[in-house]
Amino acid sequence: MNTPYQDILTIEPGKRGGKPCIRGMRITVYDVLSYLAAGMTHAEILADFPYLTAQDILACLSYAADSHGAARLAGAAPRRERQRPPSDE
Repeated sequence: MNTPYQDILTIEPGKRGGKPCIRGMRITVYDVLSYLAAGMTHAEILADFPYLTAQDILACLSYAADSHGAARLAGAAPRRERQRPPSDE
């Protein structure tokens, strides 16, 4: 089950270029995802940013999953089968 992010993430045009931020703060979803991608654990992120919660991190992941799925549905071409070279038979 995805963590609901609608009450956690905010988008304000004048803040961080309109990117989704956590609870009106200046830390973006992208920031959190970048820390995770760099290998930081949830515990390390929470220790470095004590104003964040575990729910904030899960909300970022949920948002990213939903955003990725929506982008794929909106603009992705259908997946094509790989062409196999003709056999020598």
